[in-house]
Order: sequence, then C-alpha cells, then structure tokens
Amino acid sequence: MKIDLSQSSYTLVDSGQLRKLEKFGPYLIDRPCAQAVWQPQLQQNEWSKADAAFTREGESRWLKKRQLPESWTISVSDLLFKISPTDFGHLGIFPEQRDFWRWIEETIRQAIVKGRSSINVLNLFAYSGGATLAAAKGGAHVCHLDASKGMVSWARENAALNQLDRAPIRWIVDDVNKFLNRELKRNVRYDAIILDPPSFGRGNRGEVFKIEEDLPGILNSCKALLSENPLFVLFSCHTPGFTPLSMHHLLSQLMRESKGTVDAGEMILQGENPYILSLPSGVYARWSHA
Repeated sequence: MKIDLSQSSYTLVDSGQLRKLEKFGPYLIDRPCAQAVWQPQLQQNEWSKADAAFTREGESRWLKKRQLPESWTISVSDLLFKISPTDFGHLGIFPEQRDFWRWIEETIRQAIVKGRSSINVLNLFAYSGGATLAAAKGGAHVCHLDASKGMVSWARENAALNQLDRAPIRWIVDDVNKFLNRELKRNVRYDAIILDPPSFGRGNRGEVFKIEEDLPGILNSCKALLSENPLFVLFSCHTPGFTPLSMHHLLSQLMRESKGTVDAGEMILQGENPYILSLPSGVYARWSHA
C-alpha cells in the first residue's frame, strides 16, 4: 500500500484550555487533554476547523463536523497504523511513543549485527502494536499481549499493513498476571521487555488491574523472565503521580543486579512549528545493557 506521507502523518497542531488539536493524516481532531493547562497558541477560528471533537461533558461522544471514514491509515516513524475513532476518544495510536519505536528497532537491529543470533521481546499492555511492529521490523521474535481481544485484532491489522503479518509474533489475549505466571512456570525467557501499564483496566474475564496494587508484582515477574544477557527494559505510563524520578527509582531498583544504565524522562509531543507549545504525555524509564 502506497501512502502519501506528506498527507498521512501525525502532527500536534496546538494545545491549551485542557484540549489538544491534532492532525491524523488529513483529519483535524480536537480531544480532551488534562495536561494542557495553558492557553492555546492558535486563535479559536483555527480550532473551529476541526473535523471532529471528542467531549466528556455529559455523555462521552464524538461531535463530527464532517463525516469521517470508519478508519484510515497514517504513517508514524516509518510504520503504518489503522486509525479509527473509539468510544473512549482514542484513535488507535499513542504518538508520544514514536521515538521509542525508532529506538527499539535500531537497538534490536544493532544487537543482531553485533552477533546476537535471536532476540525475544515481550510487549505487555501492547495496545495497537507500535512497539511490537518496531521490534519485529528490527528482526526480533515478539510476544504481543493485551487483555482486549479487539485491540489484539487491531494490532494484527497493523502488522498486515506493514507486511509483518508473517513475522514471528505471538498474539496473546490474556490477563497480564496470569500470563506472566504461566511463562515463569514454563521457564520462558525474554531478552527485552516493554510495558506501558494503564492506571486501571480489566482482563478478558473481568480481572481488575490497578497500577498501584499490581505494578510491583508485574515488575518482579518481568525481572524473573529476563534472559541471562538482557538487552533492554522499557517502562512507560500515563498515570498521574508517576514522575520521571519515581520511574527511575523503580527501574533502578529492579535492575540493580544487572550491568546497564537507566534513563528516565517525560514523553513529549512537539508541534512542527516552534511556537507550538510542547505537550507532556506521560513518563518513562528505560534500562539498557551496558
């Protein structure tokens, strides 16, 4: 599939007054954004050009100024994604992760060049598969896990868009704790682990996930699943109260017996124009082999 990249990419257009204005390919979308506590840089007439806006006032719903297709395709970090408005206001991609996708692909590719015969990657809370696609594109074997059957199907569609539908990817729909326990019993090991846990979620059989309760156990299980010579651990989240420093502490403690380095920071969306204010969009910590 040929995509006109000039018309089918992602752009942060503006933010402010608890909203963000974004372009997903040819469509301009206005959505809530709790971090955008400042005033917009653009005038209201620019915001009024949005093709659709999502509101949580009263009943959560999309307000469409023109008919959007059920889905369309965009390209981000040389990966193709199916975009489709959901009932939760999501569109099937977290573009603040795009720098990680480039890093994941390149890190795996370089490790293979340096002599690693195979690299096994575990992607937890894997959503629509950006990190999965990047890892597979880099040459890794990937296990993609999400509790939502619909999201795993969506990720498989994205794999097909990128001609990775025959790549060595295991597609798993399951509760993360149950899956991790099974992998530990099977003595499975991974060279790299990626996780982006939600603040709250439910498994495919109604299991409840709360980050403040479940995260310590999940991190310990991830550490136990790492191979003898791990490549990296990439941990990100969007939960209020988690700061780069707290993320750094968590991952440093987890990996203190492994030789490597930890960096942490904010995930940030930046506009193409320098006068557009950068938008904080979650935090991350990343351990990589020394």
